[in-house]
Order: sequence, then structure tokens, then C-alpha cells
Amino acid sequence: MLSHKQVLTPRQKALQINLNKDIYGTFSEIGAGQETVRYFFRAGAASKTIAKAISAYDKEVSDSIYGKEPDNRYVSQARLHKMLDHEIELIEERIDRSNCSGRKFFSYANTVTTINFNKTFKGHGWVGIRFQLHELEPYNEIILHVRFHENDTKLQQETLGILGVNLIYGSFFYSDNPKKIISSLYDELSTDQIEIDMINFSGPDYAAVDNRLMSLQLVKNGMADAAVFEPNGKNVLPADELYNKNIFALRGSFRPVTHVNIDMCNQGLKMFMNEKKVNKENTKVLFEITLSNLLASGEINEQDFLDRADVLGKLGYTVLISNFSEYYRLVDYFSRFTTERIGISMGVNNLLDIFKEGYYNHLSGGIMEAFGKLFKQHMRIYLYPYVDQETGQFLNSENLKVNESLKDLYKYFKKNKRIVDIKDYNESYLRIYGKQILTQIASGKNGWEINMPNEVADMIKEKGMFGYSVDYAIN
Repeated sequence: MLSHKQVLTPRQKALQINLNKDIYGTFSEIGAGQETVRYFFRAGAASKTIAKAISAYDKEVSDSIYGKEPDNRYVSQARLHKMLDHEIELIEERIDRSNCSGRKFFSYANTVTTINFNKTFKGHGWVGIRFQLHELEPYNEIILHVRFHENDTKLQQETLGILGVNLIYGSFFYSDNPKKIISSLYDELSTDQIEIDMINFSGPDYAAVDNRLMSLQLVKNGMADAAVFEPNGKNVLPADELYNKNIFALRGSFRPVTHVNIDMCNQGLKMFMNEKKVNKENTKVLFEITLSNLLASGEINEQDFLDRADVLGKLGYTVLISNFSEYYRLVDYFSRFTTERIGISMGVNNLLDIFKEGYYNHLSGGIMEAFGKLFKQHMRIYLYPYVDQETGQFLNSENLKVNESLKDLYKYFKKNKRIVDIKDYNESYLRIYGKQILTQIASGKNGWEINMPNEVADMIKEKGMFGYSVDYAIN
């Protein structure tokens, strides 16, 4: 792998690829013109790199090449895969490798839609590359989804072209460093221009790559506000998971998951399911971990993050990681994808934080602006009670004390049932405190296991999570 102390321009990257006689492939771009391949044509020496460039823009032509889409969605991951499959198959079929020893094939593709005429939808797309790192070896693949932020079609096209060059260059020159590939995607670009909200690495050279960590990189680097992955650890597109769904979420550190977390979710969800037009089929449940929570110790511990994700996955939950320190930003994010109901289950301490005016000093409209975003779309807070560890006082929505200046506002949301108490809870769980349990696990004390599901306790012991040592079991 070549390393560079300074960032190369798209033209320099394209030229460096063109001058490498062993890199050879196809470009297929639908929806925004041939923006990526244009860099390679203009850089010079492209004849040894570009096998073919195609823009099957017309739907009928596209269908005749890649086949029809059953759901009529052409800006989709399924379409991108068909494009890559077809183009790799053709290049393998038509090019005699005996005449080009050492040559590594690739196929770059994108299918996108840019901003609409009325500028009410800024556009999005799928971008990917399938490539070899060594002649005759199996192909690797990098797939990503982008959301455009610019308000001009031409600017979006130029941005897409640069992104494509960065992806192709990174795939070959930073191939052994997926994190470097991700960061290099924004060379000569900014997050104000484009957002990458999903990425997946696959293939023999990336068999050891955990794509959940790649999601973490997107959020950590500010390339995406949030990322979603399923219980099996697979990264998924948030829009696909949340589109027109009722959304129920629970935020926490989940370090580790305890009976309190599960009860808070289950009892709040039970109440949410009693709302109008809410049922199991049209509802998505998410366990959210914020970036600020992961940064609590100053640095993100990737293994600690994976441990939390593994436990939640074991319990069958979909995980959302986000950079939303405030709840109103979380609800605002959900509103991108749905106009249906939103429910959030939380504890008393979280609700008290929401009613602290200082949290919203950065907003021109202050706390009223935040609450306008938080309590929209039938959003409802399901409040789990709390027993103060020091005083033993029981707290719920009826007796918690908010700032004097916000009392009337609090009463308003209570009266309109935007804040409701969870009443069907397990009283014995109210004296389970996560930090206390974490200390017990790390110090080897006995008895912490009873505070969580059996499979969680077993997993902690088996994998040595959260500071647990196998020596504790021996002793």
C-alpha cells in the first residue's frame, strides 16, 4: 500500500490509478451522469484503466441490461448489486487474462437520484466497488449509501464524482486499512456536501472486518448522524428500517444490560402497542447508544462497544448508534423517515435532564425550540420510576421536581399525556444500579448475575466482558 502525507486531488488520484498497468475495470453510473469516470478520462493515460464506461440512464435500456426490479425501486442496494454482478461477469468473460498477466479487475457502480425540481427532496444513492487485490483471487466489495446535502444538481454531480474517485483509490491504495478508506472518502469533500449513512465491507480480504465498527467510524467522524445494525451485526440503511414505521426507542449505556433495561423496554413497549394504529408488524424497536456515552472515559474503546452490541444482539435487539446527545435530536432524526408514532422509554434522571434549560443554550429558540422538535408527531415519553440509591425515595412523574420556571410547561405535557408513567413494572428491579453492578463484575464479587438475564451473565463470563476475569470463576 502506498502512503501519502498530503491529500491528493481527485485528478491526481485518477492519474495514479491510470498509470498503474495492473488496475483495470468498468464504470457503470446511473442517475447523475458519468461523473466518476470523467475524472479518469480527463486525467490522461486512461486507456489502460477503463475497460468500459456506461450510463444506462433510460429505464428500458437499464432493464434490458440488468433486469427489472420487482418493487420498481432503481435507486437501491439490490440494483447496485445487479450492476456489479453483470459488469464483473462480462469483464471476466471477455478479457483473456493470459494477455494481461498481473492485472486486477474491478467494477465501480452507482445508482443515484439527485435533488428534485422543487428542492423538496435532496436525493440519495448507492455507490459500490467490486475489486481484486491480486490476480485470479476472489473479489472484495465495498458498498455505501449516500445522502446529498447540496441544493444544486450540478454540485451534487461533482460531489458524487469526487466520492467515486476516492472510493476507487482507497480500495486499491488503502486496502489493508478500512478505517483509512472510510476517512479518505471525504478527501476534497465535507459533511456539508454529502452524508454516508451506511457502509459494508465484504470479501476474503475483509473477512475479519466487523462492519459494526465501520458504522462507528461513520458516526465518530461526523460522516453520519446515526447508523443502524441488526441483531446479527449486519449494517442496514436507517431509511429502510424506519420508513413509515412506528418507532419505539430506549437509550442507555447497556454496560451491561440488566433487568431494569429489559423491563423498561418491555413495559413501555406494551403501553406503546396499545396506541392507535400501532402493532408488531409496523413497529421498529431500537436500543440506542450515543457517541457521548461511548466517549464517557475520554476514548472510544472498540471492544467495549462490541461487547455491548454483542449482548444486545444476543437478546435480539436492533442497535442504533448516534451522535444525538439531546433527545430532541433523536426524535428529529426519526422524523426524517416516518410520520407515524414515536415512543421513548426512559428513566426519571433522563427526564430531569430534558427539563434543564442549560442543555439548550446553543439553540436560538432555547428550550421551546427543542420541545417543539421533541414533542411532535404524537411522540410520547414512557417514564420508568426510580428509587434514589441514597435516600430510598421513590420518584415518578407525579413527584419529581423540575425547575420552577418550567413547572407549567411540565404540567402541560403531563396533562396532554405526552409524559406517562409506566405502572406495570417489577418493583424488585428498582434497586438495580448499573454502575454498582459494573463495579461488582470488575472486582470479582459474587451475586451480580441475578440482576440480568441468564444469557447476558453467561456471555459476560464466557467472553470476559466489562472487566470480568476467568480467574474469578476459578477462585
